[in-house]
Amino acid sequence: MQILAIAVTTAVLMPGALGLAHAQVQKMRPGLWEHSVVMKSQSGQMEAAMAKMQKSLAGMPPEQRKQMEKMLAQQGVSMGPKGQTVKICVTKEQADMDNMPQQEGCTQKVQRISADTMKVAFSCKGRQGQPPSSGEGTVSLQGTTAYTGQFKFKTENEGRPEQIDMAQSGKWLSDNCGAIKPAR
Repeated sequence: MQILAIAVTTAVLMPGALGLAHAQVQKMRPGLWEHSVVMKSQSGQMEAAMAKMQKSLAGMPPEQRKQMEKMLAQQGVSMGPKGQTVKICVTKEQADMDNMPQQEGCTQKVQRISADTMKVAFSCKGRQGQPPSSGEGTVSLQGTTAYTGQFKFKTENEGRPEQIDMAQSGKWLSDNCGAIKPAR
């Protein structure tokens, strides 16, 4: 489960790199975004943990399962057999900043390669039972309402090094974020 927590944390971090904005470059549109993430670990343990969690969720009594899915949905998270989705609210101020707010203990470096492509490197200190992680990748914007990204990151799983490949995509959903609060 430790590696799964790191993977979800990393999935939330990566969209933050998209806030880099200059006058001539593309930037994210403010509002509600849905980020989809598919990860593959070198050891296969992350996928096994995800499958176990999904099996556990499926085995819950219907009322308990609905309650758990509702709790996740209120946080903007959905976990399916092919990956996770996370909904994030991006304010106008965040979309206009050079860098989006970072998660505590994490740093990122964003280098613009072209008007619509960025190279991203990040590093997160271990905290709250999660091991440290670091990685890099590229993000390509498709206008102001969609992007794709490819990342490789390193972490630990039960004290052993682990590499994870991540494919991510995002799409703008609405000007209205509803119950999803902006990250600070």
